[in-house]
Amino acid sequence: MNHNRKRLRNKFIMTKPYVKKEIKDKIATIEFFHPAHNSLPSDILAKLAETITEAGQDDDVLVIILKSGGERTFCAGASFKELISINDEQTGEKFFSGFANVINAMRKCPKFIIGRVQGKTVGGGVGLASSMDYCMATQYAAIKLSELNLGIGPFVVGPAVERKLGISGMSQIAIDANTFYSAEWAKDKGLFAQVYETTEELDIAVSEFAKNLCAYNPEAVKHMKQMFWRGTEDWDELLTERAKISGKLVLSSFTKEKLKRFK
Repeated sequence: MNHNRKRLRNKFIMTKPYVKKEIKDKIATIEFFHPAHNSLPSDILAKLAETITEAGQDDDVLVIILKSGGERTFCAGASFKELISINDEQTGEKFFSGFANVINAMRKCPKFIIGRVQGKTVGGGVGLASSMDYCMATQYAAIKLSELNLGIGPFVVGPAVERKLGISGMSQIAIDANTFYSAEWAKDKGLFAQVYETTEELDIAVSEFAKNLCAYNPEAVKHMKQMFWRGTEDWDELLTERAKISGKLVLSSFTKEKLKRFK
């Protein structure tokens, strides 16, 4: 009876969106989840940005692991349910600014952020993966930038993706918006540092790697992060401008027609 209750409780937890943070042995593990393939609505984006910032400012944290719940999808990108409901430019800009805020929180965080990508990642999820300082994945972690297929474009996440994949790699997946590119392709382009066969192997590797990073001098890490992200000092303004473009495009008749498929 108790076992059944526990199973039902776990099932309920995994159908309710969340962002949670756990700190153990100086490692903060931040996990997000949404039942719609880990898509990201405004409230989850805001909570993610806030939680990353908090962990970055916490003296008891030396390393951050960023992961999602569930098994085969890391992140499906923007919430289609919320995209469909946008009816004015201001609301559109505010929604896409949510992605900008998460990327900027990761960029400014003085701690190394390790990405744990267990499965497919699309659109804004590729932007998240690209903003990790070190990203590890499974063989199932294929990536796709689907935005042009919807009548918008990867404007907000574009700078982060370009920073990792280069303009060549970024433009390839942005233009080929219908295709999933394999985890090995993403590794070859520099998005993933390591690719593992199973989630179990990935979790062991991420855990061991995070423990190793805890031995680093926090001051050295802070300066290294500033060096790695050099040239992105204007991203607060840049990504806000990009959010305005996406906020305007999502109102176009072309995009509205495309989004009808997801109602």
